[in-house]
Amino acid sequence: MKEWWVQVGLLSVPLLAVYLHIPPPRLSPALLSWRASGRFFTYKDQSIFYRDSTGAVGSSDVVVLLHGFPTSSYDWCKIWEGLTQRFHRVIALDFVGFGFSDKPRPHRYSIFEQASIVEGLVRHLGLHHQRINLLSHDYGDTVAQELLHRSLQPLPLWLLLAVPEQTISSRQVEGCGAEPPSPAPSAEMKAGGFHHQLYNDGLLFSILQYINQRKKHRDRWVGALMSTSVPLHLIYGPLDPVNPHPEFLQLYKKVLPTSTVSVLDDHISHYPQLEDPTGFLNAYLNFINSF
Repeated sequence: MKEWWVQVGLLSVPLLAVYLHIPPPRLSPALLSWRASGRFFTYKDQSIFYRDSTGAVGSSDVVVLLHGFPTSSYDWCKIWEGLTQRFHRVIALDFVGFGFSDKPRPHRYSIFEQASIVEGLVRHLGLHHQRINLLSHDYGDTVAQELLHRSLQPLPLWLLLAVPEQTISSRQVEGCGAEPPSPAPSAEMKAGGFHHQLYNDGLLFSILQYINQRKKHRDRWVGALMSTSVPLHLIYGPLDPVNPHPEFLQLYKKVLPTSTVSVLDDHISHYPQLEDPTGFLNAYLNFINSF
């Protein structure tokens, strides 16, 4: 029998063909407000969108949020206010090719470039000598793993606290290839995450090279998780089709026995920060406040 993700991929082809002919949704007032509250900085001639909110008085802690595929920083909208009540700075960006950031074509998109963009933003904000807390999801997890690998070098850019939601897939850990793309987001997330441009001019397929990159650099990225002394925490939705329960959770605990884990309610799936923002935020803050 073919791998289940191959079958899903084959079934998705006609659905994707239909989707390509559907006009993209217009930006909602919420998305327009999200864009208006953000800024842009330039990384190698690319305009990168980010949000930077000053929050809790008396705290010096900073958290940087790394979104997934194929969405944007808007993934964090439901927990943004809650994070500002705990952290002095709450920062999120749209990776190049996503959201309101530039979408150059042709372009060789890579996890390494996205990690360098995060480093560039940290330097741009003058935070490169400060400890950074990372909260990541999906595609952003691999970016976090690359940043974690870089932090293990003799002269790290910053001290890193990685807190991935979906850090590694079972297939990535086993070396059998990388996980399939994330489940399709809602129309609101599509509008804020990647617009119709993600599917135009081959952009989607350029960005999807991250799947091959995960397979090629498995030892580098999973190895960073296995060798780090940085505290790790997993916030897991048991209904996640990308990392099915209980196999993924069992493997995660086996590979990363020192990582702590929060399991949300049974009906929570691949976007826990949107499906259960209260549960997700509580799990994250409980972990942060344990230090």
